[in-house]
Amino acid sequence: MGILTWIIFGLIAGAIAKAIHPGKDPGGWLVTIIIGIVGAFIGGAIGTYVLGWGDVDSFWSPRSWLLAIGGSVLLLFLYSMLTRK
Repeated sequence: MGILTWIIFGLIAGAIAKAIHPGKDPGGWLVTIIIGIVGAFIGGAIGTYVLGWGDVDSFWSPRSWLLAIGGSVLLLFLYSMLTRK
């Protein structure tokens, strides 16, 4: 995937993850993109190393979206656990 595709993918996955995850989440659209991209890396690592799904490289693959959104929700959950007072 090209860099523009990663940015769009990150924005959509991060926005969906923010809608799914309850509570106060950080930042605006730039942070949402970063959350989505980092979440995609986390989800991809889980899919490859834990679930054994292999390399998922298609933008339109449902696995790619599920892993990216799941990784983003996990990232938001960890953020909320670390910043809880």
